[in-house]
Amino acid sequence: MARNRNRLAEEKSPYLLQHAHNPVDWYPWGVEALRRAEEENKPILVSIGYSTCHWCHVMEKESFMDPAVAELMNRHYICIKVDREERPDVDALYMTAVNVISGSGGWPLNVFLTPDRKPFYGGTYFPPRSRPGMVSWRKLLGFIADAWGDPEKKDKILSSAEELTAVLKAHLSSSDAGDRLDFSLPDRARDAAVSGYDPRFGGFSPAPKFPMPSLLQFLLEESAGHGAGGDREVLEKVEHTLRAMAAGGIYDHVGGGFHRYATDPEWHLPHFEKMLYDNAQLVAVYVDAWRLTGDERYAAVARDTADYVCRDLRHPEGGFFSAEDADSPVSGDPEGGNVEGAFYVWTMTEMYRELGRTDGEVFAYHFGVKPEGNVRFDPHGEFAGKNVLRRMRTVEETSGRFGRKPADVRDILSGSRERLLEVRNRRPRPHLDDKVLTGWNGLMIGALARLHEQGGQERYLRAAETAAVFIRSHLYDETERRLFRRWREGDRKVQGMCEDYAFLTSGLLDLYEAGFDPQWLDWAVGLTENLLEIFHDPSGHGFFTSPADAAGVLPFRIKEETDGAVPGAASVALLNLFRLSRLTDRRVFAETARRSVQASASRLQRHPAAAPFVMSALRQLQNPPAHVIIAGNRSSESADALLRQVRTFFGPRPSLMRIADAGARASLAKHLPFVENIDWDASPARAYLCRQGACREPTTEADRLTAQLREIQDPKAS
Repeated sequence: MARNRNRLAEEKSPYLLQHAHNPVDWYPWGVEALRRAEEENKPILVSIGYSTCHWCHVMEKESFMDPAVAELMNRHYICIKVDREERPDVDALYMTAVNVISGSGGWPLNVFLTPDRKPFYGGTYFPPRSRPGMVSWRKLLGFIADAWGDPEKKDKILSSAEELTAVLKAHLSSSDAGDRLDFSLPDRARDAAVSGYDPRFGGFSPAPKFPMPSLLQFLLEESAGHGAGGDREVLEKVEHTLRAMAAGGIYDHVGGGFHRYATDPEWHLPHFEKMLYDNAQLVAVYVDAWRLTGDERYAAVARDTADYVCRDLRHPEGGFFSAEDADSPVSGDPEGGNVEGAFYVWTMTEMYRELGRTDGEVFAYHFGVKPEGNVRFDPHGEFAGKNVLRRMRTVEETSGRFGRKPADVRDILSGSRERLLEVRNRRPRPHLDDKVLTGWNGLMIGALARLHEQGGQERYLRAAETAAVFIRSHLYDETERRLFRRWREGDRKVQGMCEDYAFLTSGLLDLYEAGFDPQWLDWAVGLTENLLEIFHDPSGHGFFTSPADAAGVLPFRIKEETDGAVPGAASVALLNLFRLSRLTDRRVFAETARRSVQASASRLQRHPAAAPFVMSALRQLQNPPAHVIIAGNRSSESADALLRQVRTFFGPRPSLMRIADAGARASLAKHLPFVENIDWDASPARAYLCRQGACREPTTEADRLTAQLREIQDPKAS
């Protein structure tokens, strides 16, 4: 019997393709479906998710694959499937609507719209049969269809949709430029975040615990920005959290990389999907912690995470894929279906079989492996007899337990990891979402560049450069100077969103400062010019999420000013503008950023911690970071010493330029004309410390450069 095949079969999105054989008459988001809804005067059902979403899979199997349910959907609704990762603007608008309606959101997101795309009801997962407090999907479909067919009830629906849309527009589209800048907001944001700190297990929220990299990044900056010694109390809390995450089950101790979040307070049992955006941001966070503290443990986590991404999430041409699923088949049980965590968990029997009794006991002791399984928070009994690796003891504690030298224990643990990775790679792998997203690649490019900048390993710089070339080759229109958002199997689709321009620009700036190739700075400047042209709201300030022509099928263009699992596009755009105002003489960059920070901050008075990157931008207005130009040829050891001094400085991260030859000087002079007068072949090399458009007398001494940086950070510390 032939399988159903709907319109989604013509798409490239892995999530849409997962639904291509549903009996539901799905449309992709676009003009065709919306026009049909208007012509037939039917309500629109928009179902939003992503390919590695566990509950999206569940609802598909329970409801969307049911022919009777599909017949009800097809008869009464125009049904649209949306990949939230392709269309974050659609997701953001209707997620906000569902949060207003129900008080919570998540995926799958199922929202009902009028034919003119205005939401009137929605929710997340709906079961196939009603439960206490949860209506079944079939009943909900029937209730709404009956109400739509009743003129009086339909009028109420339309009125409700108008009211809700007005609320959403006021919340998501307008901007208030404000009349002043409140420089107390970053302090309030820091204090609010720290008030949620878990002193026992680390983290800044109760379970489920998310890594929250934007917040961690902000708190690291705060810890470094209060005098020459930094705010040690904040730093200790962040370090505790980073160590706890790296020791917990949320971290993959065999293959590297972080899972999405922990379901328990102890960071032990994760939701096992792995997202590119999480891992990219966490590499950057651990690199910054390494820079601030010099602790090599953070360097090891950053490297292992970057190696995981480069090994398992990388296209042969260099772009990075989006995610790996939490679910996979159980090895040796082809009829068992997909099970969450099957790829990652271990029994003690397996461990001893693969490692041998001696090394297996050392490894099991170190990582808390037990015969009965080690998952304490297991309400559904899914992990009985299974172990999620969690570093329970230090190397010294393990060596003491077995009477081994610490070096021998390290060798055993390292060899055991390699052996278990080989074994695991023979298991059925989780689904790979192999689309390449411009914005998420920008995050990873920046993370790899910063890892190289701090540690000097060329493979990370090469990986970042190759990914940037991939984006320019496959997702950038040189003629129109426009980005696309998604590429998969030779097909690029969806006009670039604000986050694509902002995240890629940030990554390119990191890439320039890691290797000092002027082409990346040039492209970053061009992308920022495009961003201002396409997304900036000159009347209300701030930035729209999507281009005007891409948003025509939405009821209105939206803005987002908060940082979530990924930082807000507007937040990153602000930081880019400030950064570029130091690397170029474009005053418009700084002025646009100032006005937009003022507009954003005025709307964040009640919840400043919701946008930690906006708080970072506000902090930069209050105390602008330094800009360092180092002149000295490529073989100059004194130039390298000056670079190392800047890169290891405990304090706000300055912008960096390197003039190593006449070509680099000429390229950079296009952006900062005064560098034309700097001697690129100075011997010894010289460092120019600049701030707010003025540069100090150059210095050739690394210690003097550090003293100058400290004076800027804290004038009392000179």
